[in-house]
Amino acid sequence: MAEEAGVGNGGSSSSRREINGAGFSSMDSLESRWVFQDEDDSEIDDEEDEDDYEDGPHLPGVDSDDEDAPDQRLIRTGPRIDSFDVEALEVPGVQRSDYEDFGIGRKIILAFQTLGVVFGDVGTSPLYTFSVMFSKAPINGNEDVIGALSLVLYTLILIPLVKYVLVVLWANDDGEGGTFALYSLICRHAKVSLLPNQLPSDARISSFRLKVPSAELERSLKIKERLETSLTLKKLLLILVLAGTSMVIADGVVTPAMSVMSAVGGLKVGVDAIEQDEVVMISVAFLVILFSVQKFGTSKVGLAVGPALFIWFCSLAGIGIYNLVKYDTSVLRAFNPVHIYLYFKRNSAKAWYALGGCLLCATGSEAMFADLCYFPVQSIQFTFVFLVLPCLLLGYLGQAAYLMNNPNGTEQVFFSSIPSGVFWPIFLIANIAALIASRTMTTATFSCIKQSTALGCFPRLKIIHTSRKFMGQIYIPVINWFLLAVCLVVVCSISSINEIGNAYGIAELGVMMMTTVLVTIVMLLIWQINIVIVLSFVISFLGLELTFFSSVLWSVTDGSWIILVFAVIMFLIMYFWNYGSKLKYETEVKQKLSMNLMRELGCNLGTIRAPGIGLLYNELVKGVPAIFGHFLTTLPAIHSMIIFVCIKYVPVPVVPQSERFLFRRVCPKSYHIFRCIARYGYKDVRKENHQTFEQLLIESLEKFIRREAQERQLESDGDEDTDYEEDTPLSRVLIAPNGSVYSLSVPLLAEFEGSSNNPISEASTSEEMKADLPADPLISDAEHGLERELSFIRKAKESGVVYLLGHGDIRARKDSWFIKKLVINYFYAFLRKNCRRGIANLSVPHSHLMQVGMTYMV
Repeated sequence: MAEEAGVGNGGSSSSRREINGAGFSSMDSLESRWVFQDEDDSEIDDEEDEDDYEDGPHLPGVDSDDEDAPDQRLIRTGPRIDSFDVEALEVPGVQRSDYEDFGIGRKIILAFQTLGVVFGDVGTSPLYTFSVMFSKAPINGNEDVIGALSLVLYTLILIPLVKYVLVVLWANDDGEGGTFALYSLICRHAKVSLLPNQLPSDARISSFRLKVPSAELERSLKIKERLETSLTLKKLLLILVLAGTSMVIADGVVTPAMSVMSAVGGLKVGVDAIEQDEVVMISVAFLVILFSVQKFGTSKVGLAVGPALFIWFCSLAGIGIYNLVKYDTSVLRAFNPVHIYLYFKRNSAKAWYALGGCLLCATGSEAMFADLCYFPVQSIQFTFVFLVLPCLLLGYLGQAAYLMNNPNGTEQVFFSSIPSGVFWPIFLIANIAALIASRTMTTATFSCIKQSTALGCFPRLKIIHTSRKFMGQIYIPVINWFLLAVCLVVVCSISSINEIGNAYGIAELGVMMMTTVLVTIVMLLIWQINIVIVLSFVISFLGLELTFFSSVLWSVTDGSWIILVFAVIMFLIMYFWNYGSKLKYETEVKQKLSMNLMRELGCNLGTIRAPGIGLLYNELVKGVPAIFGHFLTTLPAIHSMIIFVCIKYVPVPVVPQSERFLFRRVCPKSYHIFRCIARYGYKDVRKENHQTFEQLLIESLEKFIRREAQERQLESDGDEDTDYEEDTPLSRVLIAPNGSVYSLSVPLLAEFEGSSNNPISEASTSEEMKADLPADPLISDAEHGLERELSFIRKAKESGVVYLLGHGDIRARKDSWFIKKLVINYFYAFLRKNCRRGIANLSVPHSHLMQVGMTYMV
């Protein structure tokens, strides 16, 4: 059931940008693939070969409940071909990465930027790690210092180095990192997305290439099949992704609070008169300044503060070496892991309680992965291994050496261990480093929200791209100020560093555990490595993280529950948005107009066809949207050419410009109705103005029509009988760029040339065709038909282009459950009302916009 909401005009501007390439995988999209085939089948079913002429609703990607599958065997087949995939068969070469072919000087600059953006969080952990640890398990002797130090050293080695640098960073999605990048990578290898708008043509995009290793292949395909057929597993996977993303956002709140508070707290060491209230007020001022400079972008700020972080890391190493030499070099014994066992043996419950503080040394590990969109993988790996990790190890060794002689100085151990002659310079550098660290998870939060928005799991927001060269560097104003507000609440309500540290651990461990689970799925499904290695990874790291998590949960009542509540709120926002978007899309698919109705209306669609082109925006990738019927019944006339435009985000970082548009005819040729799917990756930005977009679209349409005419010519050459039934599918031959020959047994639109419903606009040209008839009538008809249609398009373009925007809202039926009514009618409706509307992404004048609204009952 649908109700008309109204017609109106409106418009706004948005940002769109040129597309740069990204580094991609190695397999050509035209390669053959491995599939399971039923023993009693002689052919591989192509479930997506239906076209827009099919009557009735069709929902791609809907789960099958059939559990009784026949015996299967593994075979190798050619690529699936669909009539809508022809446009995508011409795959250009692999796109270059933003960071390829940089000289030595540029790589050094990138290294400084990496320090300023990626490593600020983990770099400032020496400010508070030992302070929080020893507040939970006080020092009872030098062996406790060595045991705690050993625990910190091996936590640094195992989590940031082994897990993230050596393993997780390789699970990036063409240079993109973070929870949603992992989900996108999994979605490209298995149909696990709950938003059913995938097309087989998406797999033809050059940045959508899938690796097909031979090892463990059958196991991988069985896992893929299980994921695709189980709705429960799909929902569980989505819940894990949303939970991880909500923890990243929570991390973006607590990181600035912890870093700034711990750095400013050094004033209590240098100035005796400073109290905690003054520390909180100064921290609030610093945080306001910090979030105010986010709009200047990652490149500018990263390059400006990169040298400051370099000085900070060098200072850490220098102070560590100084304290080792001055106090006690015996702390080097902490590299023997047996001291961890002895530490737990002596302190038992207190040692377990101190694990929450120990984890703080590894905070910022997730930022290395989430911030991959800002910098290349090799730059992050190189900087961490050869600069960040050695300086951190020396810093912790120096603090432990100081505590061997000063066991009572645990409250501000870092500032207390600084030589008095350089205290204030180091204090200044520490505060600068803390401000930089606060930006680390904020930029990671921007990246994750951008990815989740593109994949339909977060309301649309205004996104500003701060770099013309690197498209991954973004700034989201609403999220920036929202994080600031929540951060100030945390600082003012939880003034204790120990309580904030516990909240920090909860947020960090939440996203770490979700990353471990998702990377395990990547290992099984995509990397297809030995099962022993996979089990070793998941058991070791998930077990370690669960142990840490049990420690921080024990202190959740101290005030860190605020972060858990915030993470739950963000999770519900994302889940409700995804749920409502899924229902809306499924309802639009079910209520689309049938082709029988379109044929009954005739080529004039039961109204007057006025000169011009109407671009009808909708979310359907197949069929005629129901809202088109409202345009026909509401408007006195409709444009002579209609193009259904679907802006679709596919789960790849970048879609090359040459593969941007897919076209197909929706009705017989005389109707002049086309479908266009404009595909964008989640790193793509739509920044060109509407004239540029229209020009690119019309050029792609003309290219499609020429290719269609060439295919018809090939068919007519091979078949003398050109009189065929309207609904008879023809077998056509297509020669792909790699030389392969494909037989496409799909209905062709050429059959409509003989239709009795000839358009009025083409009837006037019949006399021109009869006059001056060449010797070969077939070639002449094809050439004249092509020129007429191209001329028709150009004239329609000259008459003007109007953007017809269809806004569909959903309401729960009266007989729905109360919870569903609450979610759809209030929560989802509130989010849709306050999010960035689709017209905000179109920089077109108000006079070129026309809107029709519908309400669907779900």
